[in-house]
Amino acid sequence: MSAGTKDGPRAGFHPAGPALERSRQYGSGCVLITMTSSDGGVSDARRAATAFVALRWPDADLGALALVVSELVANAARHAGGWWRLTVRAEGRAIVVDVDDRSPAVPTARVADTDGLGGHGLNIVRELFGPLEILPRGDGKTVRVRWAAGRQTYGTASGPYPDGASGLVGREP
Repeated sequence: MSAGTKDGPRAGFHPAGPALERSRQYGSGCVLITMTSSDGGVSDARRAATAFVALRWPDADLGALALVVSELVANAARHAGGWWRLTVRAEGRAIVVDVDDRSPAVPTARVADTDGLGGHGLNIVRELFGPLEILPRGDGKTVRVRWAAGRQTYGTASGPYPDGASGLVGREP
């Protein structure tokens, strides 16, 4: 809380900004938000995703979600020409995060730089939530991560799920 307001840095400011205001509800409970690089930066994407998920699953592991969104969006911004689109949607009891970019190159995990300045992102995402889906498109690709609501995050002390799925800790509203 800064700037002397009880609601945060700016009165009337919502942490998800325009993305949450544009969220939509579709049939069978599918809800989504979407934002692009023209709507803001990595921190805005992180805030929009966590605010959206917190509304639906208040007990979700929002720190892990924020880290995953940050890594995926930062990778798209850094390695795919700067433009990206984040879509977060609820499909029944699952949360799906898509990051689209305009590069056809398939991201690959690499050995982290010895100076600690790169190479950690995809390894972090996979450690937290398991395998990524890479979906080629005519104008680039989509990197997708899924979580099943009500399950612990991937790679916790209980280990990965037998079917390779991953999840956010949370509950259905």
